[in-house]
Amino acid sequence: MASERRIQAELARLDRVPLNFDPGGLPSVARDPWHVDDYCHRLPAEPPGEPVPGGAFAVATRLLRDYDFADPTRIHAHYRRDAPLEHRVILLEIRYLLVRVWVGVRVGPVFDEVRQGPDGPVRVWGWAYRTLDGHLERGQMDYQVWKRMASGEVEFRIHAVSQLARIRNPLLNLGFRLVGRREQVQFARRSAARMEELVRRRVHGGESEPTPGATAEVTASPVSDDATTGTRR
Repeated sequence: MASERRIQAELARLDRVPLNFDPGGLPSVARDPWHVDDYCHRLPAEPPGEPVPGGAFAVATRLLRDYDFADPTRIHAHYRRDAPLEHRVILLEIRYLLVRVWVGVRVGPVFDEVRQGPDGPVRVWGWAYRTLDGHLERGQMDYQVWKRMASGEVEFRIHAVSQLARIRNPLLNLGFRLVGRREQVQFARRSAARMEELVRRRVHGGESEPTPGATAEVTASPVSDDATTGTRR
C-alpha cells in the first residue's frame, strides 16, 4: 500500500487531470472499439413500498457509496474522506498477480430518483465514474441499486461503456491487451457476488456495518476482506 502522503499528492494532481474521452460520444450499443456491458444481480428482497431502514436497499447503497462492493484482492479505492460524492476524484489501485497499477477516475452523474418501469415505480440510487487521462481504459461505469416498489425486489446493476486506452508502457500495453477484457468482466461479476453476500450478511446475519479505513484525510475501500469473490452470474 502506498503512503498516505503519496496518495494525497496523487489525488491533488488528479484534480487537474481531464477525462480521456468525451462523455457525449459514448455509444448506447457495442461497436468497435467500444464494449457495452450490462449486469443485473438480485439482492435480498424487502417488503413492497419505499426502501426499509436497515434493509437491503439501504445497506447496498451504503456499500456502493463507500466503494466497499469491489473485490479487495484486486482493487482498492482511495479518496478524500470529506469529498462529496458528486465530482469525487478516486485513485484506484489495481492489482493483478505482482503488478500494481494506479489510475484515476472522477464521479460524474449521481442517481437518486424514482423511475417508472413496466411493472410500476422503481427507486434508484447510484453513481457513475469516468476515466481520467492516464487510465488503462476510456469510458464510464454506472453502478445502481434498484428497488421495484410494487414487488419489493432489490437489484444491483452495472452498466459499462469502455474501450482500451493508449498505454505508453509497452509491457503494460501487451499485458492489458491479453487479460484486460477478461479482468474487466470478472471485476463486474465479483463485485455483484460480493455485493449480494455483504448485503445478505448484514440484513439476515446481523453483521455490523464496517467503517472504511480512514486516515486524517484519505479513505481506503473496500475494508471487508472476507466476503465471497466468486464469479457466478
